Amino acid sequence: MNSTTCLNAKVMDALGHQTRRTILDLLHNGPQAVGALAGHLPISRPAVSKHLRILEEAKLVAHTSQGASNIFYLNQEGFAAARTYIDSLWGDALTRYQQVAELMAEVEETMHSQDRPERAP
Repeated sequence: MNSTTCLNAKVMDALGHQTRRTILDLLHNGPQAVGALAGHLPISRPAVSKHLRILEEAKLVAHTSQGASNIFYLNQEGFAAARTYIDSLWGDALTRYQQVAELMAEVEETMHSQDRPERAP
């Protein structure tokens, strides 16, 4: 598995949990310490830290240390990877949809041409 595929897997796995999506929503408002994030969630501070580690491995968040506190903020790298991944799936889906639509149009045209009575010369 190449590094891009690995990052895509980590990003999608990280986004698959509601608590982690809530943490991302909270960080969307600006950087926050672990304790501040925990104050908004119905889980313990160690559980928040675990979710933040998963988000950090997926490069969706990063942190800086300020004294004894870690301040977390959104990291564009993980979001860019997610967008690229989803865009590639969407582009493939649109291409397949177009191919199916064209095939269905050909089938419909063939069926209509078979229904028409042949004219005598």
